[in-house]
Amino acid sequence: MSEVTTESVDVVVVGGGPGGSTTATLLAKSGRRVTQIEKETFPRYQIGESLLPSTIHGVCKLLGCYEKVRDAGFMHKRGGSFRWGTNPVPWNFLFAISPEFAGEGSYAYQVERMKFDHILLENSAENGVDVRQNCRVNGVDTDETGRVTGVRYLDADRVEHHVRARFVVDASGNTTRLSSRAGGERVYSEFFQNVAVFGYFEGGKRFSAPDAGNILCAAFDEGWIWYIPLSDTLTSVGVVVAKDKAQHVLNAQEQTLQHYIDRCEIVRDMLADATRVTEGTYGEIRIRKDYSYANTRFWGNGMVLVGDAACFIDPVFSTGVHLATYSGVLAARSINSVFDGTMSEERAFGEFEGRYRREYAVFYEFLSAFYDMEQSEDSYFWKARKVTNFDRNDMTAFVSLVAGGYSGENALTDPSSIVSRFRRSSDALTEAARATGGMDTDSGQRMGHMFGAPVVREVMEEMNALQARGAVGDRATEPPLLEGGLVPSADGLAWAEPVQIAV
Repeated sequence: MSEVTTESVDVVVVGGGPGGSTTATLLAKSGRRVTQIEKETFPRYQIGESLLPSTIHGVCKLLGCYEKVRDAGFMHKRGGSFRWGTNPVPWNFLFAISPEFAGEGSYAYQVERMKFDHILLENSAENGVDVRQNCRVNGVDTDETGRVTGVRYLDADRVEHHVRARFVVDASGNTTRLSSRAGGERVYSEFFQNVAVFGYFEGGKRFSAPDAGNILCAAFDEGWIWYIPLSDTLTSVGVVVAKDKAQHVLNAQEQTLQHYIDRCEIVRDMLADATRVTEGTYGEIRIRKDYSYANTRFWGNGMVLVGDAACFIDPVFSTGVHLATYSGVLAARSINSVFDGTMSEERAFGEFEGRYRREYAVFYEFLSAFYDMEQSEDSYFWKARKVTNFDRNDMTAFVSLVAGGYSGENALTDPSSIVSRFRRSSDALTEAARATGGMDTDSGQRMGHMFGAPVVREVMEEMNALQARGAVGDRATEPPLLEGGLVPSADGLAWAEPVQIAV
């Protein structure tokens, strides 16, 4: 291993998942020299299969791979169906306000990530990114001030390479070893600390059209189950339980998965005639710790964190790929702005971190309210997730997780006010689900009550902005999201100062 190669580029992106490919592609579209390093060889397996519309109709259009994703044959997803809360009948959270207004942007896809991620990585290469697979980053280079100036990696032949760059983007996922180089540390939430065990089944049932492609999330006493139709016959099924069950899950994976499926009537019935896949990519039963966390810094010292390298909340509402691709868009805009010389790093990345933390915060609040809807107070799992049972430490941790995500009158710094706010959000969400009614009713196809809940409006705000940009391109206009903040440039690839209009 005596041979060492050294080269220089503008940006190194570590990771070939959606966050890394989004960042790399948008940088390359702006003329940056980008090297993207991935430790595995694609296509490869990944969990996180249920997407949101903003990823498809917003980000994929920015990337220029919308048609390839559209034509890949993925299952259409018009929303989610939930056996959750006080209503024993499943209810819908759909992306269209009503069937009459179900336009192009009112659906997403259930995807096999090995196919979806491969499309995005190939798109990076097609846009001029130097994509290097089967290469493992084993360290970073720094200057005398401690700023990261590049990475070191080993290729498949064990040859060491040094790649120097002005910025390094860490998109290497939740197992990252690089994130501390941004100058912060990982802080874990006291609230979302779960473990998931999951596998794949052939022959599971589907809801009647038009809900056949919906994800089903079903609560039971000890936790909840996801049921994701990936095709007409293949279904991803995962059980989410409290972290204290982790050792039991680890010791008896298949028995544990089946035990909890049997505890959840609706999923048990959907799988009555199904068989678990036992061969090939989907033949394993897998385990993942779904612990919510966020780094105290998302950028610094030449390092930028996107996706799970920066933060993670919970799998219940398909936030993983959204936050990864959304943060990739933000990171690319900030890096491009610095290279363009239009603003300082502090100004550009202050916008990146403020928007990213805000998005994390609104989803955290939404998911806290969502968990609070389930009324199984005699269950340890659900009792521990009631907003009214949050203690001061829980809320202090939340403040540190989302610091910088709110400003002005929306600032969340007092633990007691956070509990009150989350409680109001839970009540509004519960009432919206009640007023909407079961998925088998006419009202269950109409989302006016759901979209009227303040916490849902906040969750949808940035996703709607991404979709609007995907729909109208450089004709999209957006006001500043943050107090004193920036706006996207006309092409959506950088930041700009808002135009001051005299009145």
